Amino acid sequence: MMTNDVHGNNASREAGPDATAAAVDICINGAGPVGATLACRLATMGMRVLLLDRAALPGMEDPALDGRAYAISEGSRRMLEAAGVWGCLPGPTQPINEIMVRDGRPGERPSSLSLDFGPQDADGPFGWMVEARDLRMALNAALTRTEGLILRAPDLGQFAFDDQHVTIRLASGETWRAPLAVAAEGRNSALRNQVKIPVTRLPYRQCGLISVITHEKPHDGRALEHFLPQGPFARLPLPGTREHPNRSAIVWAEGEERARRFYGLPDDVFAREIAARLGGDDIGALEPIGRRWIYPLSAQYAQRYTATRLVLAGDSAHGLHPIAGQGLNAGFKDIVALADLLETAFLNGRDLGDASLLMQYQRRARPTNMLMLAACDGLERLFGNDNPLLRVARDAGLSALNRMPRLRRAFVREAMGL
Repeated sequence: MMTNDVHGNNASREAGPDATAAAVDICINGAGPVGATLACRLATMGMRVLLLDRAALPGMEDPALDGRAYAISEGSRRMLEAAGVWGCLPGPTQPINEIMVRDGRPGERPSSLSLDFGPQDADGPFGWMVEARDLRMALNAALTRTEGLILRAPDLGQFAFDDQHVTIRLASGETWRAPLAVAAEGRNSALRNQVKIPVTRLPYRQCGLISVITHEKPHDGRALEHFLPQGPFARLPLPGTREHPNRSAIVWAEGEERARRFYGLPDDVFAREIAARLGGDDIGALEPIGRRWIYPLSAQYAQRYTATRLVLAGDSAHGLHPIAGQGLNAGFKDIVALADLLETAFLNGRDLGDASLLMQYQRRARPTNMLMLAACDGLERLFGNDNPLLRVARDAGLSALNRMPRLRRAFVREAMGL
């Protein structure tokens, strides 16, 4: 039997079988977007779900904690809707109606060989931009109104796994028992470390810069992905506000030293650096608003997604380079795969922690995630350099794809999670 707490420190005693433990169908450790959405989805299917997090949920709504905005794919949006989360969003979302892909250098006109995705490539928006705080507020609202969901946050759990069940002893004094636990705590997953699942990490020696800008001209739902030698630059459309009707999110990867220097620039100089990377995307005069964030960038993947009575989901299982903006969507795909298997097993009275069932989840989720990780890593290495021969080859590839409508539509459907 293995025991641990959510911090990943060795437990002082074994958490053995306890006849007084309350029973649930699933215990999810981590109430981030993946864990919280999975909890809501499983509870709406009729399961009794215990959701734990070390942090108090209202505190997660502080916009100063997270400046990100998520590009939610259509497949993810449908899943959020089924989980009762999408309808709880406190404000409007911004549809992405067009995506411009460019290759170039800062301050120069991009290559004329480019790639544009428009309404002809999809039967609706490519995705929706949702600010992190709005998604957090929606999750918190859904968690408090979903029947069958038991929320313990803030609290810490000590987990003990054996062949029959998982026992969870909370710091608050409660003891629970479940046939299955889900690790959804993020990249530094304590449960993954506890069961000694190896992780392979890919450092990029880059940092991501995140900020919001207001600009003179409307974006019309248009997004830009500009590949640059130091790393990709993206401008993503955001819904407007009364004060700032035209807003966009900036997600910008640079080498670590350069990123730290850009992070500390005055607003007017920072705005000029952003304008130099827009690659012909005409949004007029721009101005940074609010604070900036800087994050180290890396990718990682777990060697397996299962252990005795445990599965990994979201960043606990995989972490992607943000070059394609698919990190959260990859986690939501895990939810779709896992929830589908668990619902069928639950309705048939099957053991939800059965090893063969968990292996089915790994076979569904891991190959797709590994392909996405390889694609993001390959794109970063292909476009993140200034080799003249590679520039010619990749620009020709973008141009060729631009002339293949059927292939473009197939590519878009995959990115939309359909």
